[in-house]
Amino acid sequence: MYSRLRSNPYTSSIFKTLAWVPVVVFFVDHGFSYATVEGRSMQPTFNPDTNLLRRDVVLLNKWAATDHNFKRGEVVTLTSPTNPSCVITKRIIALQGDTVKPLRSDQPVQVPKGHCWLEGDEAFHSKDSNSFGTVPIALINAKVTRILWPPSRFGPVEKKPLSNRVKMGFIQPGKDDDFWG
Repeated sequence: MYSRLRSNPYTSSIFKTLAWVPVVVFFVDHGFSYATVEGRSMQPTFNPDTNLLRRDVVLLNKWAATDHNFKRGEVVTLTSPTNPSCVITKRIIALQGDTVKPLRSDQPVQVPKGHCWLEGDEAFHSKDSNSFGTVPIALINAKVTRILWPPSRFGPVEKKPLSNRVKMGFIQPGKDDDFWG
């Protein structure tokens, strides 16, 4: 039975194709993939039109998120801290050690170790750190690096300058080397 299967040219090509399945799955899970961005929270960076039927398609770099080396102004996707079955797209406003003045409060917030402050670009249509506070960096699963669709907007995602509501903290070498410890 096995020799008959092996001698069949169709079976051979099926096995060769199936051999690539784990490689493709690994690449999509840990490398690059794409996603559609829905909603108004990241306007005008994504979905600048008011047409709800048009959605931007973006390139996600999951590999770049594995080392947790994030910079202020980068756009990321993460598991929602309030709804774990949902993935959201936000911009990093502040990192550990920074102090942020939230939009809806006069009380400054210091971002603790291993956390960040995330906001949508359209502040009044975004559920973000102004609603749920600082976010563990471990929830971030990808950096959004490029707009793929529509073709007229194809290109890298713009990094926004530091917000005037953020006072940068300074990480002291030696003291903060054990980031995850």
